[in-house]
Amino acid sequence: MDIYFAVLNFTLSGAIGLVGILTLQKVSTPNEVLFALLPLLFALHQFTEGFVWLGVGGHIEARAFNLAAGIFIYYAQGLLPFLVPLAVWLIEKQKWRKDILGVLTILGFVLAVYTMYGLSKVPSSVTVVNNTLFYNNPWTANYYDAIIYIVTTCGSLMLSSSISVALFGVLNLVGLTVIFLVRPYGFTSLWCLYAAVISGLLYFHFIERRIKFLQDLKEKREELSEKLEKELQNLQERKFFKQG
Repeated sequence: MDIYFAVLNFTLSGAIGLVGILTLQKVSTPNEVLFALLPLLFALHQFTEGFVWLGVGGHIEARAFNLAAGIFIYYAQGLLPFLVPLAVWLIEKQKWRKDILGVLTILGFVLAVYTMYGLSKVPSSVTVVNNTLFYNNPWTANYYDAIIYIVTTCGSLMLSSSISVALFGVLNLVGLTVIFLVRPYGFTSLWCLYAAVISGLLYFHFIERRIKFLQDLKEKREELSEKLEKELQNLQERKFFKQG
């Protein structure tokens, strides 16, 4: 089964990576780069877990297995609670939302530093439970970290003024809840897999932005046309009175 799951992770990472490349091609400002990178980062993350599956099955050396497991858990538990709110904060336009996202970004940074410090001090273990990878570290195995993690990741996404980004956040929260109730030991592995699969929604943020841009352009053009028409009428009226 470990080979099967490894191939599944490698295959999914390729498909998600393609979406990630397409998303990156939609970037038009530097502030959008980190946000557009998220699907590609999720793809690379799943690619890494493919090697974790090979490692638990004894198909690769222990050193490579430990490296893959370390990369996976550091990114999943350490970096994501900071990267996600930062990415959303960078693309947000509404001031009140951006202010709250700034607070969540700082909170996510503090959690990231705290978590990565703990991961570096306390050894992590990876085992297979009911065909699911169980990443366990005593430092992060508490409800306080979990609550802050959910607030900084799902909360920041749901706070976005972009419909597609907010939907991505809602679906992630639903997925997290279901996974926690059904397979709590697979929280890290299954949620990252689920988030990676639905990360294609982030591509639609750029489609949504494009539609809004065209709508704003149309409104401005109509407004400008009205102003020009009024100016022409004023000029014609002035010319009429002068001739009279």
